[in-house]
Amino acid sequence: MILIATSCGTQRTTGRLLYDPKEVAQLSGKLGVELSNLNKDDDRNMPLYAEVSLWLGVPYRHAGLSRKGLDCSGFTYLIYQKVYNKKLPRATADLAGMKKHNVSKGNLQAGDLVFFSTSKSHSRINHVGIYLKDGCFIHASTSRGVIVSHLDESYYVRTWKTGGRVK
Repeated sequence: MILIATSCGTQRTTGRLLYDPKEVAQLSGKLGVELSNLNKDDDRNMPLYAEVSLWLGVPYRHAGLSRKGLDCSGFTYLIYQKVYNKKLPRATADLAGMKKHNVSKGNLQAGDLVFFSTSKSHSRINHVGIYLKDGCFIHASTSRGVIVSHLDESYYVRTWKTGGRVK
């Protein structure tokens, strides 16, 4: 599976990437989101989907930054470096405070950041994830490690703060 997820069977033809339908279907199943090699947005975001799929199940570890364990901001930091070649702040509060385009839930696109306030006071942002598509996002959960969740889950509806697109 690692070979599949990292290569995605890319081939150059007529100036655009095409992905092997079987590999896309496996990646779709692994992430739990509907992906198609015929969808331009999916095609453009396949590097993101492939990379985050490799991190599924990695345990949560406060201040961790490796496959042995990581926290939500560490996960975001590593994915943005690998997929987008962008160095983001390491801490969730700094991610929330950085210059970015604010994005409503209805206008999120793959790769956008999603922010939550999971503390009892709900006053400060303390959790971040990366939006995938169709309401799904990936993040490092304190209880289950790196997982895909849905914005419509009651916990995330209750703790939602904002979405952001990195400039």
